[in-house]
Amino acid sequence: MNPLLEKFDTPFETAPFDRIANEHFLPAVKEAIQLAKEEIARIKEERLPDFTNTVVALENSGEKLSRVASIFFNLNAAETNDTIQKLAREISPLLSAHGNDVLLDEELFDRIRQVYQQKEQLHLSTEEDRLLEKTYKSFLRNGALLNAAGKERLREIDQQLSQLGLRFGENVLQETNAFELVITEEKDLEGLPEGVVEAATQTAEEKGKAGSWVFTLAFPSYVPFMTYANNRELRKQLFMAYTTKAAKGDALDNQEIIKEIVRLKDERARLLDYPNYAAFVLEERMAGDGMQVLEFLHDLLEKARPKALAEMEELEAFARERDGLEKLQKWDVNFYAEKLKMKKYEVDDELLKPYFELNRTIDGVFLTAEKLYGIRFEKNSSIPVYHPDVTAYEVKDEQGAHLAVFYADFFPRAGKRNGAWMTVYRGQKRQQGNEQRPHVSIVCNFTKPTKTKPSLLTFNEVTTLFHEFGHALHGMLANGTFESLSGTNVYWDFVELPSQIFENWCYEKDCLDLFARHYETGAPIPQQLIEKIKKAANFHQGYQTVRQISLGLLDMAYYTTDPTSIDDIFAFEREVMKPTELLEPIPGSLMSTSFSHIFQGGYAAGYYSYKWAEVLDADAFELFLEKGIFDPETARSFKENILAMGGQEHPEILYKRFRGRGPETTALLKRAGLLA
Repeated sequence: MNPLLEKFDTPFETAPFDRIANEHFLPAVKEAIQLAKEEIARIKEERLPDFTNTVVALENSGEKLSRVASIFFNLNAAETNDTIQKLAREISPLLSAHGNDVLLDEELFDRIRQVYQQKEQLHLSTEEDRLLEKTYKSFLRNGALLNAAGKERLREIDQQLSQLGLRFGENVLQETNAFELVITEEKDLEGLPEGVVEAATQTAEEKGKAGSWVFTLAFPSYVPFMTYANNRELRKQLFMAYTTKAAKGDALDNQEIIKEIVRLKDERARLLDYPNYAAFVLEERMAGDGMQVLEFLHDLLEKARPKALAEMEELEAFARERDGLEKLQKWDVNFYAEKLKMKKYEVDDELLKPYFELNRTIDGVFLTAEKLYGIRFEKNSSIPVYHPDVTAYEVKDEQGAHLAVFYADFFPRAGKRNGAWMTVYRGQKRQQGNEQRPHVSIVCNFTKPTKTKPSLLTFNEVTTLFHEFGHALHGMLANGTFESLSGTNVYWDFVELPSQIFENWCYEKDCLDLFARHYETGAPIPQQLIEKIKKAANFHQGYQTVRQISLGLLDMAYYTTDPTSIDDIFAFEREVMKPTELLEPIPGSLMSTSFSHIFQGGYAAGYYSYKWAEVLDADAFELFLEKGIFDPETARSFKENILAMGGQEHPEILYKRFRGRGPETTALLKRAGLLA
């Protein structure tokens, strides 16, 4: 029997990871597609289409397929291998073809259109009206009105894009896993903290290179080396390896893949009568159109660039004074920034890390959520997990009732892509009187425990944990009827609000006092260190802001430019990045070929949304600061109007209901130190 096709007899119907084998996926996908087709056929057999037998029935169709696909693709990101990657290349086109079969089905669309044309007489609730609008638009935006030739071409494009995205990600992962900086001389470790050296020793042993120290391109290895290693040449070597991923002209090079992705997305948009892919995407975003996005980014750039240039001048002067460095290069920034931050604020990651032991910090995240929203987390070892590093929790509400399942996966490994993300194995919905509660996961790449030290987080890793947990809260506290409007199923430039606002608690004493204790002595983090964290919060904010803007502009350039004019990826990126360059560009380095957000993930023509959501999060957190960061009424309002609502209403309406007005940029500019 195939466990993916049976009713899951696990606690809370969680994925039966302990019984799933790779060979189960392809047959399960094929069978689930067939079941979904039968459900669609039954919808079309109904005599008179109405909201329930057509729109709601379509919303609830394909449930088995959705679950199998989510399990498979989540594993392809967090615990992949050659077999899973090969399966992905076979499964992706099947899913793409099925999606097209549904959205290009003329008979089904005709039924949807009939219901849509009656919507004024249907007396639908706000949420129902939103579902009808979203369903109808999804058909239009996926070619329902195209002629036969157009529909066929759209199918071909979607098939190709599904394959290209997979290949892009596989190449980045292989490049990340392939590189090793093997150090055999102890002098080359100068400047590195003891815990970093110990982790490199452990990595060397795991890779069969005992007696040496191995550094990789995984974040917990790469970032500390770039921050602390005195050996400038080795910093350069690691930097070049990191910034030339999939850009070396070999079999793993992503440049031609980028050109093809951009070309196909542009063609797809034009097929649907949009001027470019960005216009297609932004129609369904708060920003509305590309002009608004570019105005937003350029306005921020105008405010941030002078501060960023001043920061780099100060950093270069500091490096010259400290070490006689004649010219600051990009592989020097992290190293000297950390030294300068220590000089100015007497705080650095090595001072802070002992207070942020991973398990205690996780408890702190849970406590923060409990104080705000009344929810509790209980480890549940009976819930199957996909890797021994993963911990499963049952989440309960204030009354002790089951709310969600939460998976936490924190350490890097060969089968996991870099970075951090939140994902869902099952969404929330209500169907025929039954409540389906969500299964949510966060995946990170933090420093692993060593033989002598537990996992100690940098402050940046603490904010990453809070960020991803903010996304998880959006999923876990979902309270809607329809899964496609529930949890994180919101406009893309609104989805980062719950995650980014949650980072703010990391800087507040009342929150840090809950969990920040020295891992050896148990002493709470000193008040003066908290004050230093807050003072240092604006350190290099100009630089960080300009970097984020540069990525947003690069993203927009790819999806607004005529793709036939993009011949040379290096030259294209260099030209786009020119207004945001703060240091001399490094020949050979390239961001685009590992920019997975916009070529593999869902951020194409949407990377600006990180900065967009920062405006929202800074403005929203101002209210918490006014009322108290754990103020019950403010927390209740944020939970009810933002977290629980998902995409049931337009985000501007939800935000105004919480804040009492529209968002203002003042709070962000003040927080980032960009106001004069």
